[in-house]
Amino acid sequence: MRIDIITVVPDILKSPFEASILKRAIDKGIVEVHIHNLRDYTDKSYNQVDDYQFGGGAGMVLMIEPIDKCISTLKSQREYDEVIYMTPDGKTLNQKIANGLSLLNNVIILCGHYKGVDQRVRDLFVTKEISIGDYVLSGGELGAAVLCDTVIRLIPGVLNNETSALTDTFQDNLLAPPVYTRPADYKGHKVPDILLGGNFPEIETWREDQAYKRTEQLRPDLLED
Repeated sequence: MRIDIITVVPDILKSPFEASILKRAIDKGIVEVHIHNLRDYTDKSYNQVDDYQFGGGAGMVLMIEPIDKCISTLKSQREYDEVIYMTPDGKTLNQKIANGLSLLNNVIILCGHYKGVDQRVRDLFVTKEISIGDYVLSGGELGAAVLCDTVIRLIPGVLNNETSALTDTFQDNLLAPPVYTRPADYKGHKVPDILLGGNFPEIETWREDQAYKRTEQLRPDLLED
């Protein structure tokens, strides 16, 4: 999978891809992540990529021309499955969306900034708009990093145990059951006996029951879906 991220502040995006699971996926050659500085695609003085909005109002808007140049350059080199715009008014990211995106080959992620992008960018180039929650960030970079982490970990070969992602919270619209590790008894707080008995069919039944109960208690809205 190849992910191209377009941003005006590329330094924000360096750290997430230089450690942990994402770095391992890149080092293995399972995924490529390329970060593009939008300022490299403008011919304006001082590398300007934003301007005041027509009609007045506070806040600057990313201009269409440098975005068009960047996306057109990328598209001239390969086919893209999606051009995703990170925006607070997009569709809220969930596990189902992440599962679908993990099956794609080439994706562009455009990070909004300031008051967002010229609406014509959304009309002409963007194929999917995603939000990571009902709040506003200074830009789409952190949202893009969250999206990449959510998607990349699902790609076969990224996790050491590929079945791990299939039992995560929100798969099958259920929260994950409680998990325990050594010691079995910590200051009188004991691991449930069923997990210590080695009867794996019973353990799976217990886990399914616990997942349902936790979802019913903490996120009943998921069961409505």
